[in-house]
Amino acid sequence: MSFVQMGRKSLILSAVLVTLSIILLFFPGLNLGVDFTGGVILERQVGQAVTTSRVRDVMDAAVPDVDLSSAVVQILDSPNEFMVRTKELDNEDILKINQAFEKEFGELVDLKTDMVGPVIGRELIQKAILAVAISSIGILAYITLRFEYRFAAVAVACLLHDVLIVLGLFALLGREVNSPFVAAILTVVGYSINDTIVIFDRIRENLRFRKKESYEEIVEKSLRQSLSRTINTSITTFVVVLMLVLFGGRVIQDFALALLIGIICGTYSSLLVAGSLWLTWVNRGKRSSTSPAAN
Repeated sequence: MSFVQMGRKSLILSAVLVTLSIILLFFPGLNLGVDFTGGVILERQVGQAVTTSRVRDVMDAAVPDVDLSSAVVQILDSPNEFMVRTKELDNEDILKINQAFEKEFGELVDLKTDMVGPVIGRELIQKAILAVAISSIGILAYITLRFEYRFAAVAVACLLHDVLIVLGLFALLGREVNSPFVAAILTVVGYSINDTIVIFDRIRENLRFRKKESYEEIVEKSLRQSLSRTINTSITTFVVVLMLVLFGGRVIQDFALALLIGIICGTYSSLLVAGSLWLTWVNRGKRSSTSPAAN
C-alpha cells in the first residue's frame, strides 16, 4: 500500500484521535499541577518506609485546623520518599508538618518545597497558551513566505494535531501537567514542524521539475525520498527520550513522556497526515476550478 493510500485512511484516524482528545480535555480534564492551580508541593525523604494513609494521618494531626482532605499523597521512587500536593499552606504549617514527619518517621530530608499562589498559576496558563499561539502564528507566516499558504496552513494543522493528542493522552493517563510539560509541548511543536517542513520542501522541489506526474505521484515520490531521513531522525531521538522515560527518574518522567508521545505523533503526522491533507486540499481546488459553475 502506498503512502498516499495510507494517508487517506490516516486522515480519518487523525480526525477520530483529535475528537477524542478534545473530549478528554473536558472529561476528565487535565490534571493541572500546583504550577497552574496554586498550592504547595512537599517532597520528603524519611528514615523508614511509609504509606499514604500514615502520611495523611500525621499531617492531619500536625495541623488539625487546616482542611487537608483534598491533599494528594504519592509514594515516589523509594518507599521512604513521598510527595504531598495540597492547597496553600503558610510557613508555620509546613514547619509543623515537617516536625511531625520527623517525629513519626525518623530523619527527615527536605527534597523539594514549592509554593505557588493561584494568581501566578493563572498567569502561567495564560503564558503557556500565548506561547503556543505565537509559535503557530510565526510558523504560519514563515512557511507562507517561504512556500505557500496551503503548506503553511497544513503544517500548523499538523502541529495542533500533535499537541492535542499529547494533551488528550495526558488527560487520559491522569499525568500531572506543570511548567516542564509546557516546555515539552513547545519542544514537540518544534520537532513536529521540522519533519513536516522537510517533506514539504521535497514536494516543492519535485513540483518544480514536474512533467506528467500527478499530484498523487509527486507526494508519493517526495515521501519516499524523505523516508530514510525521517525514520533515522525519529528512531535516534525516540531511543534517547525512551531512556529518559525509563531511567531518568520521576522528576523528568512526565516531561520525557510528553516528548516521547510527541515524537511518535510528529513522525506519524509528517509521513501520513501532512502530505495527504495538502493533496486533498489541492485536488478539491482543482475540482472547484473545473466545475461548470467555475466556467
